[in-house]
Amino acid sequence: MSPADAPTVFVVDDDLSVRAAIQGLLKSASLQSESFETAEEFLRSKRPDGPSCLVLDVSLPGVNGLDFQRELADAGVQIPIIFITGHGDIPMSVKAMKSGAVEFLTKPFQDEDLLDAIRQALDRDRVTRQQQSNLAELRKRHETLTAREREVMGLVVSGMLNKQIAFDLGTSEITVKIHRGHVMRKMQAESLAELVRMAAKLELPPGKK
Repeated sequence: MSPADAPTVFVVDDDLSVRAAIQGLLKSASLQSESFETAEEFLRSKRPDGPSCLVLDVSLPGVNGLDFQRELADAGVQIPIIFITGHGDIPMSVKAMKSGAVEFLTKPFQDEDLLDAIRQALDRDRVTRQQQSNLAELRKRHETLTAREREVMGLVVSGMLNKQIAFDLGTSEITVKIHRGHVMRKMQAESLAELVRMAAKLELPPGKK
């Protein structure tokens, strides 16, 4: 695993002893970590680009953990969150989980429960990052298509036959076949079904029927 791929666990808790205890636990599990006293400190930090998750205290000075979860989502920061709290209640935990938290742990919690939640969160982040990388690659391929090839792709994935596309575009069927071949090669699609899936992932507007 390269340093860029090594996961990082961010710990945000205003209690120094809690931060130190969690970081000691993470070190024993061979996980690198960074800790912060406030949510604002975390936001100001320059974070590594590898897989990560956030162990976040609910009761923080300034913005509380649940509000910070919403702020991160609004800002488009996608990071799995594990909440920890000294005085959680069911409505609070339900709200956190509905907003996408991985786990909600009440202090004192078992070390293994926290480590299990962290491993789950890091796995989730790896999957998300891989999906984002795949989508970025698809977009790059789509950008290599000419305007006419994109048009043909839209009509192909909408279910139209070559002769229907030729009629619709006012061109010959052989020309459509050539464009279609270019689309399949440039998009690296081995079948129509795969091309349809690619179009769905790219959320392309549907072609004419």
